Amino acid sequence: MLSEVLDIWWIWIAAALALATLEVLVPGFVFLGFAIGAAAVGLMTLIGLTSMMSPAVLALLFSALSLVAWLLLRRVFALPGSGPKTFDSDIND
Repeated sequence: MLSEVLDIWWIWIAAALALATLEVLVPGFVFLGFAIGAAAVGLMTLIGLTSMMSPAVLALLFSALSLVAWLLLRRVFALPGSGPKTFDSDIND
């Protein structure tokens, strides 16, 4: 039953749209990374690249693509100076 549901491409695309909408409400690139991963798996399912994959492999593919998308989003859209703040002098001196 689960493998039949995961082989339907529009379920992945609908999940991607839901996650992208959730990203608007809770920003931080986490849900956008998941949305990109779900959209990529949905497009791969539509093309037929995932027809012989088990649900476990599809979940692994989704999580790997989501992680890569999240890391790329953090690298591309990082704010300048968003690193840790260090101080060289004491304010009390």
